[in-house]
Amino acid sequence: MTITYTNKVPDARLCGFPRLLLHWKGSIYKLMYKEMMLFVGLYTTFSLIYRLALPEHHKRSFEKVVIYCKGFADLIPISFVLGFYVSIVVTRWWNQYMNIPWPDRLMINIGTMVHGCDETGRIIRRTLVRYLHMSLVMIMQSVSTTVKKRFPTVDHLVAAGRFRNSLRGGRLICSVPNMFFIV
Repeated sequence: MTITYTNKVPDARLCGFPRLLLHWKGSIYKLMYKEMMLFVGLYTTFSLIYRLALPEHHKRSFEKVVIYCKGFADLIPISFVLGFYVSIVVTRWWNQYMNIPWPDRLMINIGTMVHGCDETGRIIRRTLVRYLHMSLVMIMQSVSTTVKKRFPTVDHLVAAGRFRNSLRGGRLICSVPNMFFIV
């Protein structure tokens, strides 16, 4: 479910935009503020110690350590590392997206391949589509936390009217997390 904040934007005053960013449930600022505060605190501490507390000969030693560390930082360009990391993340996300069994194409194939305008053909097509729908919901349970919260077990799916008890065909066994078997 998408949460919209557009009704809060016109009422924003002087500090409205930062407050809106903190209110935003998916905000990157909410995820990173602890690490950012730690970084700013450590940077400020080192800066104050360097500028106010260190004598001149210790400042020179600190500068030599900084130059030595900077030489190692330039060995591998940060843009190369970040580009490689982003490429891996996007590739993994795209592979996950492409492996989701979208039911549309399979439903069209079922409608095409299972012949018959009589009651038997219709029941077979409906049953196959129900099994397809059940497998899609079970896959989404293992991928999406929202679906997992809405339908934690198969009994919740039956109670919500998504499946019938007769569809279970016996019992559904989940022996290994994210692996389902119908027996």
